[in-house]
Amino acid sequence: MNLSIAIPAMVNGTALPSPHNASAEGPPPGALENGNETLTTFKAVAPVYDWSPEIQGVLLSSLNYGSFLASVPSGYVAGIVRARHLVGTALFVFSVLSLLIPLAADAGVALLIVLRVAQGIAQVLIQTSQYLIWVKWAPPLERNQLITISISGLMLGSLTVLLAGGFLSETLGWPYVFYVFGGIGCACSCLWFPLVRDDPESHPFISTGEKDYIVGSLAQQDCAPDRSLPIKAMVKSLPLWSVLLSQFSEHWYLYVMMAYLPTYLNSVLQVDLKESGFLSALLLAVGFVCIVLGGLLADLLLSRKVLTLLAIRKLLTAVGVLCPSVLSVLLPWVSFSRGLTMAFLVLSFATSSLCQAGAMVNFMDIAPRYTSFLKGLSLVFAQLSGVIAPTVSGFFISQDSVFGWRNIFLLSAAVDISGLVFYLVFSQAEVQDWAKEQTVTRM
Repeated sequence: MNLSIAIPAMVNGTALPSPHNASAEGPPPGALENGNETLTTFKAVAPVYDWSPEIQGVLLSSLNYGSFLASVPSGYVAGIVRARHLVGTALFVFSVLSLLIPLAADAGVALLIVLRVAQGIAQVLIQTSQYLIWVKWAPPLERNQLITISISGLMLGSLTVLLAGGFLSETLGWPYVFYVFGGIGCACSCLWFPLVRDDPESHPFISTGEKDYIVGSLAQQDCAPDRSLPIKAMVKSLPLWSVLLSQFSEHWYLYVMMAYLPTYLNSVLQVDLKESGFLSALLLAVGFVCIVLGGLLADLLLSRKVLTLLAIRKLLTAVGVLCPSVLSVLLPWVSFSRGLTMAFLVLSFATSSLCQAGAMVNFMDIAPRYTSFLKGLSLVFAQLSGVIAPTVSGFFISQDSVFGWRNIFLLSAAVDISGLVFYLVFSQAEVQDWAKEQTVTRM
């Protein structure tokens, strides 16, 4: 998200491409007379580039290129290499590459794209590998809340960048967006290696009581990684397909909101860009809180034996799909009121977050030994949705600016509910036969 925040300051969007716009090396005439000398001086040291909208689009999406290409391979690698090493190294590499983005931008667009693709590969390694750690560390009755707390970090990080990135860009210059957050990432990776271990038995600081509790609660779980993959059995597994299709359908709504929420607020509600940023931050904050609350709710229902694990997965997924679908379909009919629209959006983001403790983590229930591979596979479906949904939405808006939004929300609801129906029918929460050690069908 760093580049999304910084790119408005990196690009001279008001001038046509020309050599003298390649960078800004000094203050413009009369800049020191506006009573804000220090701020103008800081801004002047940051280069400005003549990147067309097409180039900007490629730069912003290049992170996803790397993530898409590496999703499945990284998931397989994570299953045979120590997750601690992979996450720590990938975090360090991603952070160092962030520090190099200003230099790469000066060197040329091609190098910047290559760097962003490499960041995408590092990012997906983190996403796939971290779940292996939870397989060995999270007791069954606490797994949902621990996983959702870690997932909520994505929302918290995006919120932090959204709030602090603009300030850094305005005061110190856009390169400091990458320097500050890249530096924080490097510091976190340095803390990761001494503080994190792959399993409780090898951790030097854990108490004996806690270690015995975690190991004992996971004693019956078959989670040892396997180098071979039962591909044929996976292809025939309807519970697995229910998870993968849920990833596609539920991310459809998410990507539409992420891509077009500022546009919707600006064009329909007539909200200016500054207020739009604040409202977007509000929705991210709501999502962050509700992801954590969803995990706590799932573990509470499970620990008190109110519902079975499968019933909890289905319930949270159903609420996380039906509520946002209904609310988003109703948005065009309440656009006359900014307050009602924001209330609908807040409720939509809050309820959609419950899916993170539903179908989004169901792959860990049905095949814990293949957790990283299935996470990588699910990312492919999520990213396919991220490619298709904004493209189709853009087509609707270009065809009809009035009814386009209505069509976008109707299609999003149809896709989301279709995935939900398939999930409710075919999902399971027990370890599948092909995911057990005695599986003999290999490919």
